Amino acid sequence: MRLLSGGRITVLERLKLPGGALDGIKEPKKGFVIRGGRELENRMECLWDLFRSVPSLEIEGASVLDEFYWLNKDDPNSSLQRVTERQGQDAGTDGLFTLDDRAQKDIVKVFLATREEMEGKRISEVFGRSFLDSNFWLYWRTMFAFEEWHSALEMKLYLHRFIHHVGGLPDLSALKFTKYNQYESLVLPLTRWLIGQGVTFRFDTEVTDIGFEITPGRKQATRIEWLSGGEPGGTDLGADDLLFTTIGSLTENSDNGDHHTAARLDEGPAPAWDLWRKIARHDEAFGRPEVFCGNIPESKWESATVTTLDARIPKLIEKIAKRDPFSGKVVTGGIVTARDSGWLMSWTVNRQPHFTQQPADQIVVWLYGLFTDRPGDYVAKPMQDCTGEEITQEWLYHLGAPVEDIAELAASGALCVPVMMPYVTSFFLPRRAGDRPDVVPEGAVNFGFIGQFAETTRDTIFTTEYSVRTGMEAAYRLLGIERGVPEVVNSTYDIRALLDAAGHLRDGKAIGLPGPEILRKRLLGKLQETEIGELLTEFGLIPEAP
Repeated sequence: MRLLSGGRITVLERLKLPGGALDGIKEPKKGFVIRGGRELENRMECLWDLFRSVPSLEIEGASVLDEFYWLNKDDPNSSLQRVTERQGQDAGTDGLFTLDDRAQKDIVKVFLATREEMEGKRISEVFGRSFLDSNFWLYWRTMFAFEEWHSALEMKLYLHRFIHHVGGLPDLSALKFTKYNQYESLVLPLTRWLIGQGVTFRFDTEVTDIGFEITPGRKQATRIEWLSGGEPGGTDLGADDLLFTTIGSLTENSDNGDHHTAARLDEGPAPAWDLWRKIARHDEAFGRPEVFCGNIPESKWESATVTTLDARIPKLIEKIAKRDPFSGKVVTGGIVTARDSGWLMSWTVNRQPHFTQQPADQIVVWLYGLFTDRPGDYVAKPMQDCTGEEITQEWLYHLGAPVEDIAELAASGALCVPVMMPYVTSFFLPRRAGDRPDVVPEGAVNFGFIGQFAETTRDTIFTTEYSVRTGMEAAYRLLGIERGVPEVVNSTYDIRALLDAAGHLRDGKAIGLPGPEILRKRLLGKLQETEIGELLTEFGLIPEAP
């Protein structure tokens, strides 16, 4: 087993701050900005394994994991209104999935299919119209940012990975959140701990190319080329130098607008993707980046951060959230989706303050739209063409603000920073085996690929867990660390989790047995005398014995 001191580790980062997509910052004159937020859960085994060793910045003697656990134990998450319509009115989904028999069969068919059967297919190719019109799909697509044209394989993997949370989809009770934005709650304590261990961070340093020596059965990274502060540089790599490379990027070419400027869709050169293209030319085992970065119309959407300045807006939030947004506790409990929004807009207010620098009388709101090229309902323009002020108008409309007050409230009662992300769901595009390289490709002696576009078994992308897992796998394998990488939660093999999910997917309706009533009663009676019958009864799949 090889152990490295922190002083032997250098991190090259193209941005001026650490964290990548786990960002959160106050920009001068624009306001607070978060490109996205992470929905966390208790079974992110690698993430919590990492943060049990990282000291909290606020609680002496505690870890970040301790801090997170205590926070969510004392203030558990849940949503009191998940879906609205008609300008902030309760949509009446009542926590039901509304899956008919055909839709339930579609889910079972996808769940039981092999990975190979789902490769290259879109969600709309394996699910029928009744599924796509159900409340389940509304909850699912807006929670995870799936589109109908996205990968059926990814949908299948998500069903397996989060089967234990199906019952928590309608009220989002499956989720947990950090105290502040993820930059301040996760990235900052981790970065400070690493610097304290002697790790060197070189910011404003863009890796432009990596050289390899490839022979039968052996692959070695031999050189890194970079631009640091605009100046070219690089270093040679020997067999004992280890290189861990993030390939691709969901936030590449993000563009921030402001309250009076629309965010720009940047389809120009994309350094993270250009680097992967150069890497991929060396060997077919290094993946096929064009599968993921070659279809911006199907991988983009737009988010926005709204900072409230007028006390009337928090009152509108409170009406929908049914909680005081200034309480310091859970507010919306996750996203609220405006079902009849032309942009399919969802928005959320996490615990406030969401930033440590945030004034006590302000609320920071994050929102996003899945359909950025469709006109809005108050603002008759596509979201991607709207300024922050216009996006605020549309949000206020779906929040239920009096129509006569919307223009004035949006103009002076808030600041909004829109962010267009061309590649934000690029990893959801239909794919096949080999499109993503293995974390440590066969024959690699001194390098590994990490992040959302490296291939690891069973876990799901678009999660913080996936980024930590791929890094852990790469480091453990190349350093020969004699410690097991925490296994992905096995709920997909747990009969209790499967039965619980089945009961919720049926909205609590018992399974009807065929045949005459006298025969059904005899069969149920016999079944209820067994442990299988007890389980089926417990999860509402057969009626209780009279």
